[in-house]
Amino acid sequence: MSDLPTEFDELDEPGPDAESHGIEFMVEEVNFELDDARELTSWIERVAEVHEHEIVQLTYIFCSDEYLHKVNVEYLDHDTYTDVISFDNADDADMLEGDIFISVDRVRENAVTHGVTFRDELHRVMIHGVLHLLGYADKDLLSQTAMRKKEDDCLLLRTF
Repeated sequence: MSDLPTEFDELDEPGPDAESHGIEFMVEEVNFELDDARELTSWIERVAEVHEHEIVQLTYIFCSDEYLHKVNVEYLDHDTYTDVISFDNADDADMLEGDIFISVDRVRENAVTHGVTFRDELHRVMIHGVLHLLGYADKDLLSQTAMRKKEDDCLLLRTF
């Protein structure tokens, strides 16, 4: 989607490795710092490998509820708040390339609602976006249940 917003503030990376892996972390209209970018990058790469996909480029954009709502209305014609939106930019079925927008506000609220830590909810939402790019859907109860199981499986691959 060439009309997607492209001006973001990059998060401080722990070193050049995080970008060399084809995974970038950015922030837009929210006060947010990602403390474990290197570990997250390795974990997301492991998830892609398990699903036999190669990461070309993944860009995570951490943003406010209002920012993600604007994206949802403008690009998907959905006038709702959400925690994550994934845009698939891959040309090949076995490649991962896309933009994953995450509302930090919504993740905080979800963590409280579900009685989990912000970190665990953030990781769940981050991998949820990747699973959408891998072709998993969550439009009905059956697919939502399958998606939750996949999220749990992916969370178990974390080594940090």
